[in-house]
Amino acid sequence: MIQVQNLCKNFGERRVVQDVSFEIERGEIVGFLGPNGAGKTTTMRMLTTFLSPDSGDATIDGESVRKHPLEVRRKIGYLPESAPLYPEMTIEPYLDYIGQIRGVDRTARRIRIAEMVDQCGLTDVLDREVGQLSKGYRQRVGLAATLLHDPDFVVLDEPTSGLDPNQIVEIRNLIKRIAEKKTILLSSHILPEVESTCDRVLIIAFGKVVANDTAQGLTARKQGGTVFTVGVRGPLDAAAAAFRGAPFVATVERLGAEAVGARLLLTTRADQGAVQGDKLFEFAVKNGLVLTELTARRESLEDVFAQLTRATGNSN
Repeated sequence: MIQVQNLCKNFGERRVVQDVSFEIERGEIVGFLGPNGAGKTTTMRMLTTFLSPDSGDATIDGESVRKHPLEVRRKIGYLPESAPLYPEMTIEPYLDYIGQIRGVDRTARRIRIAEMVDQCGLTDVLDREVGQLSKGYRQRVGLAATLLHDPDFVVLDEPTSGLDPNQIVEIRNLIKRIAEKKTILLSSHILPEVESTCDRVLIIAFGKVVANDTAQGLTARKQGGTVFTVGVRGPLDAAAAAFRGAPFVATVERLGAEAVGARLLLTTRADQGAVQGDKLFEFAVKNGLVLTELTARRESLEDVFAQLTRATGNSN
């Protein structure tokens, strides 16, 4: 659905985005990560036609952001970090105004406004001006405006920025409900949120995409494979020899001095991708091994992010 090819953007003599390329399939939720100054927000603004690329292109459902920006805007919903709201308006007139700008006809507007008020949990504050609402409710209003024209593709830039923990949970749950029917590109500095919400993670640094994988795949590949602690009942030497024969195991180390009922430290091969525990368990069963423990140990997404993006700039 979304294809980005060699996207570049300069600000003066500084190249902020350098040959960025990636694809997002329909129905995916993709986390877009990067430190301040990495080119993340600039890339999102080009995808949403708020900025024009200096070179390269991106297509949304076949429409070019360079050649057909108005068609692209009809297909997308964009919520920037600071939602552009009118503080003196109440919610329904504001959403009606946004619907008119989006070209939604009167009958469809009434239906969509009612749906968005319900979906975004705004019923209890309809009579209040937007400027009187808490940050969490203002984000809800921003999401309602972003989704009012029912776009297929939604870009969310730091949607939980500045919210308290309860508000973060509320907005996160709202995004998960939205994601059931939308393709979403989600930028966030809250990495556990990305890990738990997104199907795939893109990391940008120095203006370039430096990683594109699932969160589990990134952590496994970065450390050279997944590390498992395995408890074994029975002769340890035989168990170690069996695991050394597994095609997806790189190394086997012994933990503890007991000959029977001890533990092993297994590292899977990096070229096998993210090896799940059930694969080890199935191998053990086939080889007559009785496991008393099977625990995966891996680097966190925060560790991988820090290693890939260290020494980037300080401004977007």
